[in-house]
Parts: sequence; structure tokens; C-alpha cells
Amino acid sequence: MTLPDYSLSVDELRVALSFFCVDKKNNFKQPSGFASKTNTNITTTPAAASATATTTTATKPVPIDPPSSGTRSTKSSVPKTTSTTTTTMTSPFTAEQIAEWASFGPKLKGKPTPEQQAAAQERKVKCAEMKKRLVEQLNDPINWTEKKIEKELDRLVEEGSSATAASTEQQRPAYLDAPQGTRDFYPLEMQIRNWLFGTMRETALSFGFSEYDAPVLEHVQLYQRKAGEEIVQQMYAFEDQEGDHVTLRPEMTPTLARLVLNKTNLQTGEVRLPLPLKWFSIPQCWRFETTQRGRKREHYQWNMDIVGVEHVHAELELLAAACDFFRRLGIGSDVVGIKVNSRAVLEALLAKYGIQKGAVDPTDGGDLFAKACIIIDKLDKIGGDAVVELLGEIKVPEPSAREILQALEAPSIDELATMIGSESESIAELKRLFVLAADYGFDDYLIFDGSVVRGLAYYTGIVWEAFDRRGELRAIMGGGRYDRLLELYGGVKCQIPCVGFGFGDCVIMELLQDLGKVPDFSTGQMDYVVCAFSSDLYGAAAKIAAGLRRFGRNKVDLMPTPKKKVANSFKHADQIGARRMVFVAPDEIAKGVVRIKDLRTKVPETGEAVQVDVPLDQLETVDALIEQAIQQGEPK
Repeated sequence: MTLPDYSLSVDELRVALSFFCVDKKNNFKQPSGFASKTNTNITTTPAAASATATTTTATKPVPIDPPSSGTRSTKSSVPKTTSTTTTTMTSPFTAEQIAEWASFGPKLKGKPTPEQQAAAQERKVKCAEMKKRLVEQLNDPINWTEKKIEKELDRLVEEGSSATAASTEQQRPAYLDAPQGTRDFYPLEMQIRNWLFGTMRETALSFGFSEYDAPVLEHVQLYQRKAGEEIVQQMYAFEDQEGDHVTLRPEMTPTLARLVLNKTNLQTGEVRLPLPLKWFSIPQCWRFETTQRGRKREHYQWNMDIVGVEHVHAELELLAAACDFFRRLGIGSDVVGIKVNSRAVLEALLAKYGIQKGAVDPTDGGDLFAKACIIIDKLDKIGGDAVVELLGEIKVPEPSAREILQALEAPSIDELATMIGSESESIAELKRLFVLAADYGFDDYLIFDGSVVRGLAYYTGIVWEAFDRRGELRAIMGGGRYDRLLELYGGVKCQIPCVGFGFGDCVIMELLQDLGKVPDFSTGQMDYVVCAFSSDLYGAAAKIAAGLRRFGRNKVDLMPTPKKKVANSFKHADQIGARRMVFVAPDEIAKGVVRIKDLRTKVPETGEAVQVDVPLDQLETVDALIEQAIQQGEPK
């Protein structure tokens, strides 16, 4: 696409600079010192954003051992990199267009007031008119749909606001920022992350799953065996000092396959572990792709998989666990839905129009069915017309492509079966899943959607995708059946049925924040702060801190340096959210006691904080003494 040449006056340039930095070629660049937490690379596709896109041809069996941690005689069977490709595209929007978009105001979050609702409606109308106008001007339905235009303008406005604020501060070295698309977790954010991961673990354990883990470094070839997927171009791959081609794992499923195959007789396909396996993990995954709301270049992903069950009961258990997790977070089926479909049903549909599974694309030798699935998976992102155009590129006639899209929009399983012309086993399996979900008590979350495909090529049966019913966020989680993946890695004897899902942490956190359901961890995270009046009493303070930890398994912060003013010590305890303050003073120590003040409990009659003197040899009685002081109605 050829971009128009926009000329700016000096005044217009000043306006532009208030939003972003522009070089002489109209490339949008990150301001120096700007803390990058959002995307600053404008690219046509995630693959185009990649600094290097590596293509190799697998010529040897996939290594099912983890990458070497020391010297070994046998090198990885991954061949050398054969080609690199770099593609970038500048943003087409002018400073005036960005300023116009910014003038509409930000999106409202949460439940708006009537006045805010009216303003939001006005904003919606203005945005819709502008997006329609820009779609016509750009005339590029593949790269610039209304949805992509909105995301890009939102990003540029946010980036410009941050850049303007950063320009007033002292410039800092760029290396002080986290690498683009990655995140730092300060203690408060870490507490929130631990809470989220803890809920994931509790859910998985309650369903009888066992946790596992593996190296973040994996063999490149483990992912290149799945041709035609974007993930191959998105890997953080490199050649190590031993000449092995390795990558930071972009997803966990191939690693799971490798672990299972290491416990399998490859000659017979017999798994040497008791089946079924019910495993879960919360690994960090890495993909070099365009960052946006809910999508980073690194993220954590809760994976739950069942190995060794060939029928729909495995899908049922995984979906039940996902819905239970939503409920634990306070997210009902009115907020989140799960679209369900079957790759097997799609296979029957596409076969009706000449796209047979296993058919080879004569232009490049690729898997024609896998290509069609990847194209259809983009339906929500690029729209029906663009999908028809892309299907045409793999020789699907336009009338057939239109009929395929019409079938995918079938409102029920029965109607889709009628369009396909058969009541297949895959249709019956889908129906049974919905019946069993009603018995299990989570059918209110499930929705049949014939357009759900999932972009990964290894899915073979039922697939699903959780979505935000408000339509503001991308897919929350997704999964499905992949019965042939282990065969791909281990050989024809390893036809081991598998089902699983991946649940990233980024989108669900966006949703929880929008709904106001993230717990407040700013207070109550420390049980006691122990402060010595002077350095002479630090030994006594340390002894008291040790006693409090021993008796009540409390979280105790022993202040290494007392504040110059007593009031500042109490202020510090309050700022870090401590529940109680232990002030070790000479008068009380001389009496064999220590004064403990409960910063969060007030005497009802007076409103003053409760404080008690606790014998040094009876620190375990502090709770009883405080309760007694409350009942007496006055601080001691």
C-alpha cells in the first residue's frame, strides 16, 4: 500500500510532537526514556514485527530431551537457519487524525452514570464515523479494518500522552525500562500475580490435576514441525555456544508432548505412566509479536491437559475446571462465555467444498486444510470479505467460500449438521458435550459457534474459546483436542489422545481490573512490625520478632534501623499495611513486657487503637489479650 505524503507546518509539527516522536521518514519511534509497556512497533502482522523470521526444514526426528545443560557428544538435529525476512510498515495516521481521535475522550470503564452513558454514546457515534471515513481513505481491508484502526489510534493517543509526560522529566537511560512487551512485577503487582496463580493452582488441584514444569529453553525443531503457523515466525530463537538451535518456549503443549514421550516406548506407543495423566503448569511463554491490550511478548499461561482419554469426558472436565475458575474470581456467565465447535465438523464441512484433510497445496507443498483453518480463524479479526479473499488465494472459489462462511454462522449444531448433510460422530460428540455440561452445572457458560477454529494446526476435535461478552477484549483462553501431536513427534505408534487448554494471565487481568475484582493488597500484608527504641535494644527486638514468628507463623518485619522519631516508626508500619506494631522500649522491657498496638482494631466506645502489654515469655497470648481489651472497651 502506498501511503500519502503528509506535509506539516511548524505549528502542526509542534502538535504532532506532543503526541509522538516522528523521524524524517514518518516512522513512529519511542521517545527516549519512555517506560515502554505497550507496543511501539507498527507492523502489518505479528510475523512482520519479528526482527528475524526463520524457516527451516526438519530432516531428522525431533529431539525429545530438553536442551543440553552441559557438554555432550550428540548435537541437536535442527538444521542451520536458511533464510531471514524483515518487513515493516509505517502507521498511516497523521497528527491531525490522532488529535481528532484524542478529542473524543477516553473509553469509560466500569458502570457509567447516566451522564457518562450519554457522553459515551456520543463518543461511540463520533468514533464510528471516523473509523468508517478512514477505512474508505485507506482502502486496505486486510491491514486496516475498523477494529485495527481503533486499536492503533488508541495506542498512539496513549503513547503520545505518556511521551508528553515523560518529556517534562529528566531523561533516563533506555536500559532502565523493561524490554518492549515485557513487564516488571513490583511487590504489590507480585502479590496480585500470586493471588491469580494461587487461584489457578487451587482450581487445578481441586479437580485432581498434578503440577509439572520444564525448562523455558526448548529445541526450535519442536515447534517447526507444525508448518504454516505464525508461532514459528514469533519465536525468540538463537544458536547457542554448542551450535544447537534453541528458543524461549512460545507455548507449553509441545513441551508436554516431549515429557510424555520421554515416558513412552516409542516402538509400541505404550506410556509407562498410569493413564490418564491430568497435569497442569503455569509457565512463562515468549512470542515476538505486536503488543496490544491483553497481549505481551512474554506472558504466563495456565495449562491444563488430560492425556489418554479419547472421548468427550476429558473436554467436559477441562471446561468444568475453567468455569469453576471463573466463578472463584466472581466472573459469571453473564460476563464471560465459551464458544465451542469441532475441528472434525469443520473438516467435514470443508471436504464438501473440496478441501480434504491432508490435501497438499500445489503452490508450496503445504497442508491445504491447515491453511484454510488458519484463514477461517481470522474471521473475527478481518471480516468475512477478507476471509473470502484469502480463501481465494488457496484456490477456493468465491461462491464456495461464501457458502462456507454461511455454514459457520449456523445458530445451532442441528442446523450446521443439515448444511453439512450428515449426522456424523463429531456432531453427536458436540451434542453430548452440551448435555453433560448441563448435568455438571456449567452449561450457562457454553455457546455453540461454528466459526471457532483455533489457529494452531495440531487440533483435531472439539475446540473452544472463552470470550468477553462486552466485546472489549480478545480471547481470554482457548483449547481443544490434539490427538495426533504425540504421533507427529514420536512416530506412528504414539497415537495417544490428548486434550488441553491455555489460559494467559494478561487478558484475564484486564477483565478483572475492568470489573473491579482485583483484591486490595495495599493493607494487611504484614502481621507485625517490630521496632527497637534504640540500637541497645535491637537484640531484645530480634528475640521478640523470632518469638512472634515461632508462635503464630506470623509475617514479621524487624526494622533494621529505628526512625529518629517514634511517630515515624508507627507511620512506617501503617504505610506497609502492618496489622500490629511492636515497640520495644526500655521501660516495658525492664518490666518484662513489650507493648503491642493493633493498628487495624479500634475500641468501639472510644475509636482509639487497641494496645496491650504482653509478657515477654507469653507472646502467644497476644490475641487473647487484645480481645480482652476490646471487650473491656478501652485501650490499655
